[in-house]
Amino acid sequence: MAAPTAEPVAPEPGTRPPVSAAAHRWLPPAPAARAVGAVVGGVLLYLSFPPRTLWWLVLPAFALLGFVLYGRRARAGFGYGFLFGLGFLLPLLAWTGTFVGSLPWVVLSAFEALFIGLAGAGIAVVSRLPAAPVWAAAVWIAGEAIRGRIPFGGLPWGRVGFGQPDGPLLPLAAIGGEPLLSFGAVLAGLALGELARRLVRRQSPRRMVAPALIAVLAVAAGPLAALVPATPNGDDRAVTIAAVQGNVPRLGLDFNAQRRAVLDNHVKATEQLAADVGAGRVPRPDLVIWPENSSDIDPLRNPDAAAQIDRAARAVGVPVLVGSVLRNPDGLTTSNSSLVWEGGVGVVERNDKRRVQPFGEYMPWREFFRLLSPYVDRAGYFVPGNGAGAVDMAGVRVGIAICWEVAFDDLVADSVAAGAEVLAVPSNNATFGLSEMTYQQLAMSRIRAVEHDRPVIIATTSGVSATITRDGTVTASTRQFTPDVLVDRTQLRDTTTLATRWRSAPEWALVAIGVLAIGTGIVTRRRAVRRAGRDEDG
Repeated sequence: MAAPTAEPVAPEPGTRPPVSAAAHRWLPPAPAARAVGAVVGGVLLYLSFPPRTLWWLVLPAFALLGFVLYGRRARAGFGYGFLFGLGFLLPLLAWTGTFVGSLPWVVLSAFEALFIGLAGAGIAVVSRLPAAPVWAAAVWIAGEAIRGRIPFGGLPWGRVGFGQPDGPLLPLAAIGGEPLLSFGAVLAGLALGELARRLVRRQSPRRMVAPALIAVLAVAAGPLAALVPATPNGDDRAVTIAAVQGNVPRLGLDFNAQRRAVLDNHVKATEQLAADVGAGRVPRPDLVIWPENSSDIDPLRNPDAAAQIDRAARAVGVPVLVGSVLRNPDGLTTSNSSLVWEGGVGVVERNDKRRVQPFGEYMPWREFFRLLSPYVDRAGYFVPGNGAGAVDMAGVRVGIAICWEVAFDDLVADSVAAGAEVLAVPSNNATFGLSEMTYQQLAMSRIRAVEHDRPVIIATTSGVSATITRDGTVTASTRQFTPDVLVDRTQLRDTTTLATRWRSAPEWALVAIGVLAIGTGIVTRRRAVRRAGRDEDG
């Protein structure tokens, strides 16, 4: 059988003939080499994500992807994009299989990689257009927009911007949210890749100007965005907020088998906080944040659980945000709720999780997925709640994004629109053990802080809890599976960023640009084919 050959590539304007033998080695490689390049690019993208601070690896990752996809047909672009997605998502989402086995993890990663394959097909189509990196980066954002919405509400985890909390492009989040941050990072990588491709093909200096200029502008966009101030609406003020991490009895899916122990841990940690305040070791907080699932015993139905929570709230003397699982009146479903509890009064406000997690908090197509994993029947029967995603605590408007809700642009934006002065992210990461999941979530919270110019308080059952300033700086954090309390003097500002004002408009603008570019690329390629046919007939 003959070895596969690369698709023919038409010569480009400005190319210096003849091409040397050395330069021939840098022409679009054979399919096997391109496949390896796609996987390596995906792995580099994964390595750019926290807990590592190798944010700059996003540049060679997309430089490689752009090189692999240049001049390819859509079908080949889909295949290489899919391989890039596997190289990225398989290690990124490894935490999903920590306690449920490899099959669900691999199936999820492969399914999500299909969306990256679609983006790869689109990037291949636009790769020969003038200023191709711009259109290709917009196509990537279109792919992320789809992946973040379908199916079952989407999986925004792994959007490129979420890997950039330590990079110089971070201020872009305050202008156009995470999508603009993703766009800037992808654009810089693709432009540098295109510049390198032209250099190794010995194209004329004139042909280097466009990709070099695009790369410079993309990298400079972050520092320039930092010069755009948020619009002030009112006076600044400071509050002291405590985040309690009570810890869990053990790792894994069975952590909540000892639900009373988890609740007792958070009560004990809060009482210790009260003792430290009384002794002058820490400042008195204005409010206290407990994590998601800190009381899996429904305190509205269980007097003993209610008494424990009230004891902690009385001891500390301020409102406590309690993460609780509540059984609904139908007797079948449950709600993942954050309750504002005042000592001696009880619940004064309630916020239910607005977007529950498929395959964890509820199981779509339960009968089908039962064939793939014995853990399916352990998924919950949670239902989403309504509401603005914000509550009042001691005169502070607190926006709430429960666990993975922080990954969804619209939910966080809704909380800020409801008047949130500070964002709380109560989470339960014990299910995922000592994995990278909690650090990935921390990175998302840092992006949200910059996006909306709001401090963020993360309180988890088992770590990593953290306090984050408006510029995305982590001022304090806990270790995993260690009981701890963070007390932070938090500066509140009543401001509005452009990202807050524009919400999803920048994302949809980029999606529209990407779709139009794909249409232009298809038309351009068809015209080129027709011209080639006429030339042959002539």
